[in-house]
Amino acid sequence: MLKEFKDFIMTGNVIEFAVAVIMAGALGAVINGFVNNIAMPFVGYFAGGMDFAELHVAMDGKEYATVAAAKEAGAAVITYGAWINTIINLLIVGFVMFLIVKAYNKSKKPVEAPAPAGPSDNDLLSEIRDLLKK
Repeated sequence: MLKEFKDFIMTGNVIEFAVAVIMAGALGAVINGFVNNIAMPFVGYFAGGMDFAELHVAMDGKEYATVAAAKEAGAAVITYGAWINTIINLLIVGFVMFLIVKAYNKSKKPVEAPAPAGPSDNDLLSEIRDLLKK
């Protein structure tokens, strides 16, 4: 059983999957940094200086200046602005992944069709038939 487990772990697919998960985590951190530190300030600027992360509704009916103030007061808070940030993040991640896959597909060599191995069985049988007729 130990040998089977070792064989399973050492297969290329498992190692490639592990590398992909690690790279996805790193790429996710980079994209989150881009969204939070570069993209969202631009979006907020063009939306009239609005910080989406602070958009919220307090369930107790009171108005709070920030999400932190509402949570400090003990109010249940729906932070729909954070959800908007998450949707924008998803769109940017999807677009970046699209660009990566597109570039990868473009860099791959086109697969050449295999050369025919020779005449087919039907061709050979037809030739034999024709030779026998002569």
